[in-house]
Amino acid sequence: MAKKTEVKDYIRTIVDFPHEGILFRDVTTLFADPRGFRMAIDQMLHPYAGQRIDKVIGLEARGFILGGAIAHQLSVGFVPVRKKGKLPGTTISEEYKLEYGEAIMEIHDDAIQPGEKILLVDDLLATGGTAEAGIKLVERLGGEIIGCVFIVDLPELGGRKRLEDMGMDVTVLCEFEGL
Repeated sequence: MAKKTEVKDYIRTIVDFPHEGILFRDVTTLFADPRGFRMAIDQMLHPYAGQRIDKVIGLEARGFILGGAIAHQLSVGFVPVRKKGKLPGTTISEEYKLEYGEAIMEIHDDAIQPGEKILLVDDLLATGGTAEAGIKLVERLGGEIIGCVFIVDLPELGGRKRLEDMGMDVTVLCEFEGL
């Protein structure tokens, strides 16, 4: 077995999941390996060292795992951005488009205070729709996204360009070609 030296080495590809023709990039193998997980968290944090970050938002669901670990490392709060109907309390929502329809993301209406500096975290950047919804929610609450960080980018789907066109600083640890 080859030595794993990069984050990408810890990610497995599952063919034809969840549909035929899809190459699913499975980060659970990265999460399960203590060295790989530590490497990913450290690399996700590195570009933002020394910057003021008040809170980390994680996008449902794997963004919760990463966001929680990053918030812990920074000693800041963590805020989940969830699918509609999953958060108790008063929320605001943002609709976004998926490849196959539409969805709605929500955040508690008191989770972000005006002027707070926010780091957005998720495992994978595809079309950028979910991340864009998260950005819009934070901005509606008066927060400022200082960066968006992902483990995997699927460049063919254009998500990075979409977020950069919004003026976002985007960091990805690795890219995979194909869908």
